[in-house]
Amino acid sequence: MQSVVTASSSSNAARSMAKPAFTLTVFVSAFLLFSIQPMFTKMILPQLGGTPAVWSVAMVFFQGLLLLGYLYAHLSTTYLSTRAAVGLHLLLLIATFVALPISVTSGLGKPPVEGQMFWLIGVFGLSVGLPFFAVSGNGPLLQAWFARTGHPQAGNPYFLYAASNLGSFAALLLYPVLFEITLRLPQQAFAWSAGFAALVALIATSGSITVLTGANTTRQSEVAAAPLLPSQILKYVGLSFVPSALLVAVTSHISTDVASAPFIWIVPLALFLLTFVLIFRDEPLIPRKLVNGSVPILAGLILLSKFFVFNFLLAISVHLLFFFAAALMFHDRLYATRPEASRLTNFYLWMSFGGVLGGIFAGLLAPYLFSSILEYPILVSVVMLVHPAIRLARPRQLKAQALPAALIALAILAVVYVMQHSGLLKSELPLHILIVLCSFMVIGAYHHNLVRALLIPTTFVLLAFNADAIFGSSFQRSFFGVYRISLNENGQFRVLSHGTTVHGAERVANADGSPYEGPVVPLTYYHPDGVLAETLHLLPANPAGRDIAIVGLGAGAQACNGLATDRVTYFEIDALVEKIARNPKLFDFIEKCSPDAKVILGDARLTLGDAPKTYDYLLLDAFSSDSIPVHLLTREAFRLYASRLSDNGLLVLHISNRHMELESVVAALAKDSGLAIKGRILANNSVALADPYPSSVMVLAKSPDTLAAFTADKGWNAPDSHDVAVWTDDYSNIPAAIWRKYKNAN
Repeated sequence: MQSVVTASSSSNAARSMAKPAFTLTVFVSAFLLFSIQPMFTKMILPQLGGTPAVWSVAMVFFQGLLLLGYLYAHLSTTYLSTRAAVGLHLLLLIATFVALPISVTSGLGKPPVEGQMFWLIGVFGLSVGLPFFAVSGNGPLLQAWFARTGHPQAGNPYFLYAASNLGSFAALLLYPVLFEITLRLPQQAFAWSAGFAALVALIATSGSITVLTGANTTRQSEVAAAPLLPSQILKYVGLSFVPSALLVAVTSHISTDVASAPFIWIVPLALFLLTFVLIFRDEPLIPRKLVNGSVPILAGLILLSKFFVFNFLLAISVHLLFFFAAALMFHDRLYATRPEASRLTNFYLWMSFGGVLGGIFAGLLAPYLFSSILEYPILVSVVMLVHPAIRLARPRQLKAQALPAALIALAILAVVYVMQHSGLLKSELPLHILIVLCSFMVIGAYHHNLVRALLIPTTFVLLAFNADAIFGSSFQRSFFGVYRISLNENGQFRVLSHGTTVHGAERVANADGSPYEGPVVPLTYYHPDGVLAETLHLLPANPAGRDIAIVGLGAGAQACNGLATDRVTYFEIDALVEKIARNPKLFDFIEKCSPDAKVILGDARLTLGDAPKTYDYLLLDAFSSDSIPVHLLTREAFRLYASRLSDNGLLVLHISNRHMELESVVAALAKDSGLAIKGRILANNSVALADPYPSSVMVLAKSPDTLAAFTADKGWNAPDSHDVAVWTDDYSNIPAAIWRKYKNAN
């Protein structure tokens, strides 16, 4: 009798500890789960040029592994006794701990010229697959264990999901403001290993509590619950698909315009997790009416941002707020349709499956399906088409209000298309019509939100699929981005651009519309009167010819600023860019100025390292759409550049950027590397294609004598490092660079 009382007492004591123990364990597990993502992705970035696509693939990989973790949790709690499930999971965790710390595998060699996506998935799998899998299933697994403890709240363990998302949110907030700027990557990996050891102890404690409460049963022995219906499963998958796909699309859009860095990637993911904290509860913290009402307005603002140049922070905020509101709307519906606790692991499994499908669509399939980023407007349109204003509308309302609105939008887009191709009207007029249409939607000029809700997706879809016709552009897409080839200024210039950055422009027609037959002249940043051209002009000539290396091909314009005797080698990461630059139907720079130019494909850090040759001139011009490949601005990178310079060689960096102050970063790197440095900023108010573009250019050399021609009267001065810490492969501080730019502008 005494042993029974003792067992019962132990069981009650364990049950009283269940809630704090499980809450802490779930929190720590989620914290580690979402710490590993930015940490490891930053580790792998240098091998793939810092492209935002790395994060897109990373999210798809982690979502896929999360699905496997949820499947493991479902099978474990369904077919194993509690004691066996706890033992199996502890064995998995111990085996994982032996394989730590986390590092990048070298087993797959260097990235290929094509098929980088599959190589990257393989590297993720071999390097971080086991530790991520070991942590990924903890959320539903621990909730299922808690449901067996007999705790008063065991019947509704969804509060642990809020703890999980708080842990995830905390990790994502702390990484950019604490871990990334205070710890080197090896230190981060060690800290993660220490945290994992603590997690093993916590899970052992939670598992012991579950066993001590006497719930040593399998799920199959519990009271049978009604199986999930196919309609329920489809609903869970669909409601998870759209926010997940939007997460990838929005992240790619934002990181393309700023930097491929955890600081940028984390914001949308943190907002995504925050929606679960705010909405996965019986009483949502944000009113449902406010969420649903804001979605159409924010969608209209996104449309307007396509035509008006918003303030940078305002434009980013509009996209993030729309994503946040849309995710809240979908996750609110998801929580409202959740099953009872006994089907908890099924619910999370199908949620995760929908998330994986969304990530695959936006991160893996879209680059192959679309030549431009059509997935984003398509997803925005889907959000609006399932908006409650449409979803809950009666057939009579749809017929009387929505159908005429759709016909109006179709008619307007058809008129725009005809006007653009007829040549009867100026090209700006269709754009003005679209602006007016978008403005009406934003200000709510229509008396019923059902009309506005349908006009927005209709306009989005038609605008996206007719973008080439409306804007007179064509798009080409690769793993590294979307390139737009357009005719500007009434067809006088053909322009290659990536996001907001122009990579080259060539005159193809005169002002009167007649074909241009003059010499090939570089324009924009590469204008003969610009700063980049000046760096080549001030470089002493060599009777034997100069060896020129340019990192970043673009349209190949810089070669035309050199001499006929120059030997030019381009280092370009994207094979598609070479195809564009070498196509004489598009650009003539390489064919007419440097037909013998060599193009070496691959990331410059790797390909320059493999090239034992030294150069008289090395230009780093690899920034795209104001996004900076951080690994090209580190101590290790500068040591490589110095080793590839001849004794009197010139290292040139084009660091024009709207959002970051990089002059002091380069100055600090020059000082650290023992290189002489001067810089010049061309503050030209004109942005006409025929004029030199505003530029910020740094020149560096092994000896100050090499920079003697770069004098103050020509605008060249020694920049100040302002005590900025030297960036390395393990450390960078992008938020500080953004803050310095903002502070200097104000």
